[in-house]
Amino acid sequence: MTRVLVVDDDFMVARIHRGFVERVDGFEVVGTARTGDEALALVASLQPDLVLLDLYLPDAFGLDVVAQLRAAGETCDVLVITAAKEADAVRGAVRQGVVGYLLKPFAFTDLEQRLLTYAAERARDLGDDLTQAEIDAAFTSQPVGRGPLAVLPKGLSAETAESVERALRESRETLSATECAEVVGISRVSARRYLEHFVSFGQAEVTLRYGSTGRPERRYRWL
Repeated sequence: MTRVLVVDDDFMVARIHRGFVERVDGFEVVGTARTGDEALALVASLQPDLVLLDLYLPDAFGLDVVAQLRAAGETCDVLVITAAKEADAVRGAVRQGVVGYLLKPFAFTDLEQRLLTYAAERARDLGDDLTQAEIDAAFTSQPVGRGPLAVLPKGLSAETAESVERALRESRETLSATECAEVVGISRVSARRYLEHFVSFGQAEVTLRYGSTGRPERRYRWL
């Protein structure tokens, strides 16, 4: 089981996040914290594998908490869950080596995808004598202190990922999955998988566009 600590100053939000995590096979929540100080203390005592960390805490900015964890020698991974869309926050998260950056509000499936990707990377084992290809692959698993690189889940190809990235980079406006699919020449479902992958690693952001009826449209932008 992957042991998770949920950190959010809003009690109800923390409870929702806890419920989301516990719906994903292989994950269990071992504690919740509402402040940076509580998070530091609980990481030291509970030794979680993963911390779901809000950036806006009453006593500290979340990335400062990550820095304190590393200074204390804690090696737990951190997945940022926040409303902070600023580029500086995203760049800071990348520098701190977080394993993902998820914007609030989000649906259960958004978090589930990131947790499953994280679990797959965590399960990857290394032998003793490695080839250069195996070493290169290891450096996409985001060890502590490295920024998130483009780890592609099973079923996604590097070539198509490059095409989707190019479409996002070259677009002057945000793109929906349907629009991206038309540019790249793939299905909408496939386009959304690549787009959500980039969002999970903090390389792209998603915003919601509300219409008069129906579900809001998810639109993506490269960071």
